[in-house]
Amino acid sequence: MIFIWIFLFLLAALLVLFLMITKSFKNPVRQHDKTPDDFDIPFEEIHIPATNNTTLNGWWIPGKKTAPTIILIHGWGRNASRMMPYIRNLHETGYNLIAFDSRNHGSSDKDDFSTMLKFSEDIRSVIDYGLEKGLIHNDRLGLIGLSIGGAASIHAAAHDERIRAVITVGAFANPEEVMVKQLKDHHIPSPFIWLTLRYLENKVGFKFSDIAPCKHIRKSRASILLIHGKNDVTVPFEQAEKLYRAGIDDKVHLWSLPGRGHSDCHHENGFWDKVNSFLERNLSV
Repeated sequence: MIFIWIFLFLLAALLVLFLMITKSFKNPVRQHDKTPDDFDIPFEEIHIPATNNTTLNGWWIPGKKTAPTIILIHGWGRNASRMMPYIRNLHETGYNLIAFDSRNHGSSDKDDFSTMLKFSEDIRSVIDYGLEKGLIHNDRLGLIGLSIGGAASIHAAAHDERIRAVITVGAFANPEEVMVKQLKDHHIPSPFIWLTLRYLENKVGFKFSDIAPCKHIRKSRASILLIHGKNDVTVPFEQAEKLYRAGIDDKVHLWSLPGRGHSDCHHENGFWDKVNSFLERNLSV
């Protein structure tokens, strides 16, 4: 009898561990801790229709009337306020800017699990809205995405020819490889890793390998600048190298930053000059 109780206890413990692992892949929801108003930057709050009858919360930050429009995409568990360094610097240059909260983030609607594919869908919803409202002119459209927002930007550009230029910071090439690394870093046994990933694939309705940016990057007609810290422990630098190798030579460029990690690349000397030069060259400012 005691062996049955031990077996049931172990089974229950394994079930609890499995539930804790899967729950850890659900993004936290943080509210904005700052807005453009905190930096005396005029902006308008906008509400963008999105997939599954949801609404995205966003900010429209107008620049020079004839300037290109840049859509800014935050990372996992963040929101539009994470893009404030980009808003401040790009607004000063004169770009028109749209920053938004992806579904399940910030003030946007909830919609089950967040995924890179949902980020990509949200980007295209923002583009549709921007064109309808006259916030995007002459297809002079660029994206700047951080982490999963950067990976989603590559995916969106591969499926939307309206996007002319993409800048990513800390983007991954394959979501499953990054998820496996995170679980191994927490000493999760390999069988549990496999089980967790297959469960999550069943939950979201697609295979992670099918949406991997490294499989889509060659379809993009946009020029792409990959920026990646060589000390990034969240998304290892090897992911940027994989994206670069998968891209078209004259379309995809890699800027590696020694000494930088996942969230501090914008502090690099010359960062904004590099960003502005790339945008100017590819969007004909």
